[in-house]
Amino acid sequence: MKKLGTLLIATALLALGSCKDSGSKKKFLPPSTGGINSLMVIMDTELWRGPVGEKIRDEFAAQIIGLPQIEPKFTLTQVPPKVFKGTTTHSRSILYVEQDSTSLAHIKDNAYAKPQKVAVVTGPTEEVMIQNLDSLADRAIKAFKANEIAEAQRRFERSLSKDRALEEAFGIRLKVPSLYKVGKREDNFVWMDIQIPKGTMNIIAYEMPWDYFSNDSTFVEDIVKMRDSIGKKYIPGPYENTYMITEKAFAPYVFPAEIGGKKAAEVKGVWEIHGYPMAGPFLTYIINDKENNRKMIIEGFTFAPSEAKRDYMFELEAILKTVDFEPTPPAAD
Repeated sequence: MKKLGTLLIATALLALGSCKDSGSKKKFLPPSTGGINSLMVIMDTELWRGPVGEKIRDEFAAQIIGLPQIEPKFTLTQVPPKVFKGTTTHSRSILYVEQDSTSLAHIKDNAYAKPQKVAVVTGPTEEVMIQNLDSLADRAIKAFKANEIAEAQRRFERSLSKDRALEEAFGIRLKVPSLYKVGKREDNFVWMDIQIPKGTMNIIAYEMPWDYFSNDSTFVEDIVKMRDSIGKKYIPGPYENTYMITEKAFAPYVFPAEIGGKKAAEVKGVWEIHGYPMAGPFLTYIINDKENNRKMIIEGFTFAPSEAKRDYMFELEAILKTVDFEPTPPAAD
């Protein structure tokens, strides 16, 4: 309990300090550390091995939908509270769980490093801790993921592509790492890709008429029809008469989203090659660009046979979420 008190006091002092201090008097916070999609779980090993730990694994290491194999949302590393000190406290995403007379379930920003999210869960019994985890999990996962997306974007923004193919073709900009190259540019289609150890990561963009999706009851069917027609026209397989389509066995998952300041649909699923045994995950955003009377489509997909694909798709998601519909400012004279 003493360690939890120390944690809460420290976070409270940091919060107060950030409000009262200004300029050079602000407390210095070191940069946060950790691999993308890693989560440091601070809790007693006994709790970790029991029902509380099982609840954490069920929530934070749950299977990601839209991938062809089982992969967890976060890679969890459990650390006992007694070693939660020094550089361990600099982890970018932290879940602190402890049995304590106080019942808590909240999220702190930048407690020990920056940027950082610290989710704190306590309770007098395992049942209460599990209830608090249940109430906090969705918010914590959303906060952790947003922090990870921002970190991924910070990393690849160090060296961005200067290619203007997307801007010239569609009037949009994406912050794409410089290692991605335009491999195909045709009327209403741009394809960029990068070689990875055992395959490729790909970004494509095209537009559809504003009224293409005219019936809500056939929305998913129309998405598949759209993707399949684009694949047949622009994304060939390794042999003649082979091309990309949406996997036939399972319908893609569709969620409401907002991207580039516009309402959109987020689509996750698996692609395959018609007539050839190749497949992989895709992430598509169908963006309502009413100002230009169109649906703007941007998509990322990965081909990496026998490899984990979570972090590849996460990078593609981070790139797609940088989409900007504002025109480039004119160059200074």
